[in-house]
Amino acid sequence: MVAKATVYSDQEFLDYVVKSLVDNPDAVKTDRKVDEMGVLLTVQTHKDDVGKLIGRQGNTAKALRTLLRVVGMKNHARVNLKIEEPEGGRGPRGGGTDSLDDFKL
Repeated sequence: MVAKATVYSDQEFLDYVVKSLVDNPDAVKTDRKVDEMGVLLTVQTHKDDVGKLIGRQGNTAKALRTLLRVVGMKNHARVNLKIEEPEGGRGPRGGGTDSLDDFKL
């Protein structure tokens, strides 16, 4: 008898959607962890595709999280999504100056 790898519907759904959105679908990797908080799905993509996955003002990421919550509700689980920033990605955010220096009373 051959052991079959367990395929979870939430992870399979995330793989399908993310690979459909990005230019480098072979670089997509997903991971699934379960703890007391629920299910955590982590996705890694090529550094050029992270912006497509997040979308303008994070709208694509918000939509993915909403859809994953629906999939999780169907399976009686809380599903969360984490998008990993790849090596050599965008770097630290911000203007480079401390915003408190500009604040005067």
